Amino acid sequence: MDDTGGISAMQSAAENGGRWKRRSPIETGLLGRCPRCGEGHIFRGFLTVRDHCEVCGLNYDFADPADGPAVFVQLFACVPGVVFIIMLEILARPGLWVHLAVGVPVLILTTILPLRPIKGWLIAAQYVNKAQEAGTAQLWAKLHGGRPGD
Repeated sequence: MDDTGGISAMQSAAENGGRWKRRSPIETGLLGRCPRCGEGHIFRGFLTVRDHCEVCGLNYDFADPADGPAVFVQLFACVPGVVFIIMLEILARPGLWVHLAVGVPVLILTTILPLRPIKGWLIAAQYVNKAQEAGTAQLWAKLHGGRPGD
């Protein structure tokens, strides 16, 4: 690792044959870009993961963030929205129509919109950290052309 906390350029070039610049999982994931090349896309739809990158051919079979995005959204993104709606009720006691007009968009903005960037970030982090379930080292090696534990 270099001083900035990222992977050094030399290590990055060695891992991908010098073809792609190594980008951080935050940069690629939040933008929905391929964690290897940074140019292709992770998603086919809003949350549907592609089979592989259309630019570098990285197979996304390793990508399984499971319920991670929903957990992050519930713990960090939804809390401000719900607190806002509760404080609106406590401080202003508006009518039901105000809660519908204000509360529904706030909940949509704090629940639906963060799902895709968070899922992309988790997939990119899985790739960069070579995250895998216990006992799947052979599968990782098969998918990425190396020995288990590399």
